Amino acid sequence: MTTPFRLDGKTALVTGAGSGIGKAIAELFAAQGASVVVVDRDEGAGRAAVDAIRATSGRAELAVVDVADESAVLALAAALPPVEILVASAGIGHVGDLSNTVAADLDRLYAVNVRGVFNCCEAFAPAMLARRAGSVINMASIGGIVAVRQRLAYTVTKFAVVGLTKSLALDHSHTGVRFNCICPGRVETPFAMQRIAESPNPEQAYREMAATQLVGRMAKPEEIAAAALYLAADESGMVTGSSLMIDGGWSAGK
Repeated sequence: MTTPFRLDGKTALVTGAGSGIGKAIAELFAAQGASVVVVDRDEGAGRAAVDAIRATSGRAELAVVDVADESAVLALAAALPPVEILVASAGIGHVGDLSNTVAADLDRLYAVNVRGVFNCCEAFAPAMLARRAGSVINMASIGGIVAVRQRLAYTVTKFAVVGLTKSLALDHSHTGVRFNCICPGRVETPFAMQRIAESPNPEQAYREMAATQLVGRMAKPEEIAAAALYLAADESGMVTGSSLMIDGGWSAGK
């Protein structure tokens, strides 16, 4: 009997894999048998992620690349063997509404959150399409499904990721390549936890951020990784064009 959700014999490329959700995904994929290409612009964080995977007998290699740099992403794709799984997880945030968000903030987030995802799809999906097999998983957000207060630029970019993913799935629906995105709610990522730690009352700040989710807590990066594993594995062969919400019920009443 085949063990479900195994990724043996597959190569997975995960961007933003030096920390947070991307790191959790890379570690879980390696534990499930995949060879993982850890992509991060921070060499130190990426190296630590690779070392952690290898310490548990997993297979991983590091690529230091800024996903916002199209030429660098294309060069990486040309230098690597074809991958079966692409997880475009690299992303950045900005706190603010129209009064404290300027065009430069939007441009900065767009370069990573939207162009970065597009660059990865542009670079790695063609080989999948040629083989008529593969899974592309883009990291969106609950902020790509419903608007989030004080996240103007971030919400704009994450709505774009959802639209990009659905368009790719629609255009390539009969190729055997699946395109999906994950839409997490509040997650205990380094970005979120740093904001909480810097607040005057960290415990209250955590409660306020967690209160948006019906379950009353923030998600762990490992819980998002589990969703990514499902979308990467053969067991999700009927799933494409989806926006999988891991939001603790945030969107239930929207």
